Amino acid sequence: MSDIFKPFIKNERQQRLFDKADKIANLVKHRVSEAEKNATLPKENLQDLKKADYVTLPLPIEYGGQNISLYELILLQERLAAGDGATALSIGWHMGIVMELSEQQLWSQNKFDMVAGEISKHKKVLNRASTEPATGSPTRGGKPETNAVKDGDFYILNGRKSFTSMASVLDYFIVSAYVEDKEAVGWFLIDKDTPGVDVDHTWDTLGMRGTGSDDLVLKNVKLTEDLLVELAGGPKKPKGWLLHIPACYLGIAIAARNDAINFAKSYQPNSLDTTISEVPHVKQKIGEMELKLMQARHFMYRIAEKWDENPEERDSLGPELAAVKTVATNTANEVVDLAMRIAGGKGLSKSSNFEQYYRDVRAGLHNPPMDDMVIQMLAGRALQ
Repeated sequence: MSDIFKPFIKNERQQRLFDKADKIANLVKHRVSEAEKNATLPKENLQDLKKADYVTLPLPIEYGGQNISLYELILLQERLAAGDGATALSIGWHMGIVMELSEQQLWSQNKFDMVAGEISKHKKVLNRASTEPATGSPTRGGKPETNAVKDGDFYILNGRKSFTSMASVLDYFIVSAYVEDKEAVGWFLIDKDTPGVDVDHTWDTLGMRGTGSDDLVLKNVKLTEDLLVELAGGPKKPKGWLLHIPACYLGIAIAARNDAINFAKSYQPNSLDTTISEVPHVKQKIGEMELKLMQARHFMYRIAEKWDENPEERDSLGPELAAVKTVATNTANEVVDLAMRIAGGKGLSKSSNFEQYYRDVRAGLHNPPMDDMVIQMLAGRALQ
């Protein structure tokens, strides 16, 4: 496994970080069948991530973290996804949001200190809850139907959020709502144990079942004013950390590529004197997988380097970041399809990993930003 990652590991620190992700990936891959059956993230997977201090890595050094770079984030997430894509995608939201809060200083210092302390000392995990059945993806600009009504010194929240990854095992939810007295969309920090907070186990999907992206239900949730931690406003800034999405799906493609190569090198039908790895059309497909992965991965890692090395250019990197996601997720689907063609009918068996790669990788096409928005963004920039 390490050979395909070796070109992207540039120093001893990155090797140590990679080894951490490698160890966790080898643990969580053995619980995939459990996650598939229950359509939730196994608690043991989260325990492994916490025990290894993986969840603290994005924190600044002064909070006990490693202040990982965007490049390091995608290196870790890609390796983790090669073990289990659902686990990688799930924890990727926590990792990226912590990076965003730290880098962009979106919250008051007191609130960030509190949450950073919880993550550092108690390995707490958080995620945003923003998608709703009626509004679809928040990237489309829909106003949340979840509302926050002022009641004295408190806010009362009611609403339902869908696609809340890790919902049943999260410690904190960062929930978007329309704040009536502010006439704006705001974000509330909500502890999982707050009265009125419930998780409705609605997640029953074709792929990425192990993310446990259930519905979060809020019924008359009473929150103090200080838990309104963000208000929407001002220009939207590019979110480099969202590269955890393409890293995840390329990780799945790498796993499929590895299994296809191992299959080709070991399978010898009685009609051949060699394994199918010597058959020209199989070699052709393996070469195509290598080329596609090489193109997409070098593009992704280079944009991550650009983000890390040139902070002053980040506001202009939105199109490149979006393009990475489109290229990577489509490439990942193409690579998994090639792997399935190499495996042939055996790849359809529920006893193989190929059919799960095939299902899971499809989900990447529906993660933000959507392909049509990316293409329009690139066209708009070209026409300026």
